[in-house]
Parts: sequence; structure tokens; C-alpha cells
Amino acid sequence: MNNTILLNIGRFIILVFIQVFILNHINFLGYLNPYIYIIFILLAPITIHKSIFLFLSFILGLTIDMFGDSGGIHACACVIIAYMRPIFLRSAFGLSYEFQTVKLSKVRFGERLAYVTLLVFTHHLVLFFLEIFNISHILLIGKKTLFTSLFSIVVIMLILVLFRRKDS
Repeated sequence: MNNTILLNIGRFIILVFIQVFILNHINFLGYLNPYIYIIFILLAPITIHKSIFLFLSFILGLTIDMFGDSGGIHACACVIIAYMRPIFLRSAFGLSYEFQTVKLSKVRFGERLAYVTLLVFTHHLVLFFLEIFNISHILLIGKKTLFTSLFSIVVIMLILVLFRRKDS
């Protein structure tokens, strides 16, 4: 079995485990939880087949939903960011993405931060809009999206720096 496949399976299991059993129980300031499980979508290989990637993203979100009894909102948010990922990659990395030479561990910090920010903010906006599902609470949706996104971005960037692979 290919090392990349094993790495991604391990990443999937570890991220779901950490999210479900540790991070979902953190309520910093009463409502902030970092959602790091989307690192799986962030770090998926660029060359992965789109249908397989969308399916895996759906399974990732559905797994989080099953443990959190959240009715499919994580699955929807994951599928949306997985679908939009090529747009985010093109926006953050430009020609490097077009020629499929992007290695997240080798790009500049600003490009990596832009990519993570686009993905996390979109995920959280969809997630909290579906969670609240009331346009009259747009300020609450905006507040939760902004502060949880900032918290998640900081945690994800720390994880990406601390667990960076030297050979990739």
C-alpha cells in the first residue's frame, strides 16, 4: 500500500479522534471550539481524483456529525470547501497550483496563511449559517464565524508548523 494512502488514513483517524474526544468539549469564552479536522482537506494531495476527494470529505464531515449529533452541517461544510478547494489553491498559490508543484510545507508563510484562511473561513461560515439557519441572526453568525475562524486558524497554523514533514 502506498505511503501517501496510509498517511492520509492515519491523518483522518487522528484528526477525527482529536476533534470528537478533545476539541468538541472545549468551549473557550462560552462558544469557541477550534475545528482542526479540516486539516485533512487542507493537506489532501492536489492530484487526488475529485469524486474520491468529495466523497472522503463527506465521510469526514459525516463522522463528525455522527459523534456530535449535528444533523449533517459538518458534512455539508466539508463538501463545500472540498469542492471550492481548487479555487482557493489557485487564489493562494497561482501558477504553482496550475503546474501542480505546490507543497504546503515549502510555500511562503503568507501563501500558506491565505490558503488556510480561505478554507477555514468558508467552512465556518457555511457551518454556522446552517447551525443557526436564521437570517435575522446574521450578526451572531458573523460573530461566531469570525472568532471561531481566528481561533481555528491559529491552532491549525501551529499544528502545520509543529508537525511539518521535513522531506515533503
